[in-house]
Amino acid sequence: MTRLTSALTVTAGVGALALLPTPSAAAQTVPTPLGGLTLENGFPSRQTADRLYDEMGFQRATQAYLWALPAVGFKALYDAQTKTLGASNGDIMFYRGLADKAGMLTPNITTLYAFSFWDLARQGPVVVEVPEGLTAGGVLDIWQQPITDMGQTGPDKGAGGKYLILPPDSPDIDAPGYIVFRAPSNQIWFGTRGLDPDTSVAEATLRKFAIYGWNQRAEPAATKFLEVGGRAKQSAQPDTLEYWKLLTELYANEPVASRDRMMFGMLRSLGIAPGAPFNSDARQTRILTEAAKVGKLMARTTAYDKRYAGATVYPGKRWEYAVLFDLDQGSPEKNRVQFDERSSWFYEAIGMSVGMQGRIVGFGQVYLEISNDRDGNWLDGGKTYRLRIEPNPPVRQFWSITLYDNVTRGPLVTAQGAADLSPRNPNLVKNTDGSVHVYFGPERPANAANWISTNPDKGWFPYFRFYAAMEAYFDGSWQLDDIELVQ
Repeated sequence: MTRLTSALTVTAGVGALALLPTPSAAAQTVPTPLGGLTLENGFPSRQTADRLYDEMGFQRATQAYLWALPAVGFKALYDAQTKTLGASNGDIMFYRGLADKAGMLTPNITTLYAFSFWDLARQGPVVVEVPEGLTAGGVLDIWQQPITDMGQTGPDKGAGGKYLILPPDSPDIDAPGYIVFRAPSNQIWFGTRGLDPDTSVAEATLRKFAIYGWNQRAEPAATKFLEVGGRAKQSAQPDTLEYWKLLTELYANEPVASRDRMMFGMLRSLGIAPGAPFNSDARQTRILTEAAKVGKLMARTTAYDKRYAGATVYPGKRWEYAVLFDLDQGSPEKNRVQFDERSSWFYEAIGMSVGMQGRIVGFGQVYLEISNDRDGNWLDGGKTYRLRIEPNPPVRQFWSITLYDNVTRGPLVTAQGAADLSPRNPNLVKNTDGSVHVYFGPERPANAANWISTNPDKGWFPYFRFYAAMEAYFDGSWQLDDIELVQ
């Protein structure tokens, strides 16, 4: 299949006029970016029709790849936790440090994570008991849209409470004393993090969470807490035919939202339909395989070369907002899906909540990212850079900076074994004025107190997180400096 070729010669059967009234005299080759397309009396030739159908399938599938990123990301994470790590629905899996979170999309290394899944169609309504304390998280549907926050930014506001999550089409339940929400999908994901600076208190608080079926509320079984234990897993969306198989498996028993029907309509010609098994023929398989590879590169481009309005945080600087879409993944005007903004985030990351939107003073999280140095060049793992963090970062809780591989989007894995730095790290060294210099590079520079190792011949990018950002962040009176090349 040839794409984006040079301009081709147009040939028209006009030379012989009426002396040669044959079908070939009316043939025309139209130059296009796809190559020359032949028409016969205005109709596409058989070869042209085949080429255009292949091209329609390819174009539809590349855009469907971008569209499905959050859903396939949900399924990949579910499979990593259940099939690879062996957790059952309702079990809570703890993800601790770098070894546990390797293979996950842009995790925070500083805090303890707790994840669980539930199938409302198979298991019925679910109860999530949230303890009092410093936690932040919630429950999401298969498109990683928040059904509700829990903890500090949820309705319980950190005081704890019992949440009841209902299936999409089940009857209402009168449940005094419960905070009730209805999920738009059957499969849901519970995720939270412990924020107490004392790690033992953070873990003790998370161990007070409980997940069980509504029909078990009189005598709920004890929630099981499991450990990753450093076992390898992978939750990034694949760029192979497996991507479409995951999407098909996910939609074996899920309602289709009205906004997604157009995409499923376009995928039908490629053998993909909700509720039906994956059954693509050889031609469809070839197109889907090619589209997955190109679609992933498109997603990578939207993440690192953002070309939509409002992406830059500070005028004249390189830092960008990692999150720039609404909770329902639509624009403020509610007249479009924030397609590029959503693709950018879900290529890099997992999850979304009220707290993760970075819009609440004193609560939640802010995520900023950068892919270029001060001069606009891509960050290179073989070079050395420095970031100056001004004194008194505006946070109620803490800040952190974490480095990620730009291809896997997982934390950088190096011999140093430390992909992040924060004030909760006892080895953090401040300058006399309270500022912090952090160096990044393959080797520690002389006299560099704070250093995070990078891998030569690989690109990388950091997230800078503000936990409970304060007014000085929102009004711009405190700003991050760009990352500057040292050598």
